[in-house]
Amino acid sequence: MSVDPMIKASAIQPMPFRRLLAVLVLAALALPIATAHAAQPAAACTQIGTDDTPRPIPESFVPAVNAAFGTSMPADAAIRTTVFRCADRHVLVCTTGANLPCSPANTSRTPGAGEVNWCREHPDAAFIPMVATGHDTIYAWRCHGTAPQIVRQVQDVDARGFIAPYWKELP
Repeated sequence: MSVDPMIKASAIQPMPFRRLLAVLVLAALALPIATAHAAQPAAACTQIGTDDTPRPIPESFVPAVNAAFGTSMPADAAIRTTVFRCADRHVLVCTTGANLPCSPANTSRTPGAGEVNWCREHPDAAFIPMVATGHDTIYAWRCHGTAPQIVRQVQDVDARGFIAPYWKELP
């Protein structure tokens, strides 16, 4: 079996210099940003400004997270349950829990399927539980007959749409 000389020649051609240089430059530029995101959120947030993407915290943030929330979580638990995001060049952290979502809040005043179904099955219910509304809603809901109705707003959101009390700024 013979190999076409053109295929053989092109298979061993080195990458053109300009293309190699471009790849190296892009890698060099991306490395500090990726490293800053992974290891030093404060430095990354100073550069980024605002980024609403929750990311896992590095281990170096565990003491500050415990101080901010008044907890004494072991490092592995804090890393597993806590995320950070950047807001106006500051690091904000949130520790998730059964009723503590770190995602953007549900600020919709339009009832969702959970509220509608709950009221259909529980007419005139004085409240709709979070199992039906979701833990990210900022409203307390009730059933007026079979129609969901907002009772009051129970959570405040920050300028970026996250439930404000769940997020703490790190020094």
